[in-house]
Amino acid sequence: MITMPEKGRDWSDVREEMIARGGGDAQWRDGRTTVYVFNAGPEISNIQHDAYGLYMAENGLGPLAFPSLAQMEKEVIGMGLSLLHGPEGSTGAMTSGGTDSITMAMKTARDYARSRGKPREGQNVVLPQSAHLAFDKAAHLMDIEIRRVPLKTDGSYEADPVAMGEAVDAATIMMVGSAPNFPHGIIDPIAALGQVAEQKDVWLHVDACVGGYFAPFARMNGVPVPEFDFEVPSVKSMSADLHKYGYCAKGASTVLFRSEELYAHMPFDMAGWSGAPMKTPTLAGTRPGGAISAAWGVMNTLGIEGYKRLQGQVCATRERIEEGVKRLGFDVVGNPMLGLMAFSHPDVHAFAIYGEIFRRGWFTSVTKEPPSLHLMLSPKHADVADAYLADLDASVKAVQAGTAGEKVEARYS
Repeated sequence: MITMPEKGRDWSDVREEMIARGGGDAQWRDGRTTVYVFNAGPEISNIQHDAYGLYMAENGLGPLAFPSLAQMEKEVIGMGLSLLHGPEGSTGAMTSGGTDSITMAMKTARDYARSRGKPREGQNVVLPQSAHLAFDKAAHLMDIEIRRVPLKTDGSYEADPVAMGEAVDAATIMMVGSAPNFPHGIIDPIAALGQVAEQKDVWLHVDACVGGYFAPFARMNGVPVPEFDFEVPSVKSMSADLHKYGYCAKGASTVLFRSEELYAHMPFDMAGWSGAPMKTPTLAGTRPGGAISAAWGVMNTLGIEGYKRLQGQVCATRERIEEGVKRLGFDVVGNPMLGLMAFSHPDVHAFAIYGEIFRRGWFTSVTKEPPSLHLMLSPKHADVADAYLADLDASVKAVQAGTAGEKVEARYS
């Protein structure tokens, strides 16, 4: 059994051990990791660290005690809405991450449906097969049925608006589209989903956890990003993560609503207990002040020009890797246009290739449908794209030759 030491140790010794323990973790700083961390370089990392530390002890639960945090959160939400075509009166809140944002959007849609007299029995959410599993987690918590609908069969890996519309019934509280989806990096046809949602009189949520703070800048850089946000009139809510392509410190996300009327169904307000009345906007009570201040600090330091530069680097790197994997015989899944992509090999199983390239020091990911290799790229990956492609080539050849697993010389220490 692990117990607390009777006597504390010197911090320098504890710190040294902490650093040593991290030696076996994914080495994301060198660019050989394409999940979990969004590496925009040491300058942004230092801003995250400093801005977080300035408000590390403060608590977002107490806006009266810490009006500075309340104002920073308000400004972060305002910046997000300005990028995502939020109309006059739109609003939102910061959360701890995408799962939190999605959960709160579902809770809000559920309560809104109740206020309009929709049936409480059989409540369901209709979403494409590629939608994030956070919706399933939230549905489990709230005893809501999830109806996953197969994607289009045209090879686009997009949501199928017609099939989703057919899955909607009187107890449907929400339809979902992704911008982009996580498995393939594909932006669903949000405008078409919006037409279905309008016809069915159903709440439409756009999961832009990955793309919310990427797609607007990609569009500014000339990428033909389709309508995906509040520009589509039927979109009632969005989730967009700051700690992904907003390059802010974890955990920071935003859940955004078209109007105050919709948002009013999200907060929890309780007075019927022995303590003081309390109102909380999101699932959390205590909210780390550092996550709010770091988001505000990074967004104001980068500005639109800074984000355009970083997202331009990511798009250019994705294009380089797309061209590279195609030269190696891979097929890119669908038409990715942001920072995510998936690609499969017609002759070699992706999971076998993954095992070999992982052994060569790359911590990436896979997609199950179809079996593919999966990358979520950051600005840092511009420095290592060629090295990745070289190791990918070697991994494919090793699997084909039956030599996968044999000792190879590491490209990096």
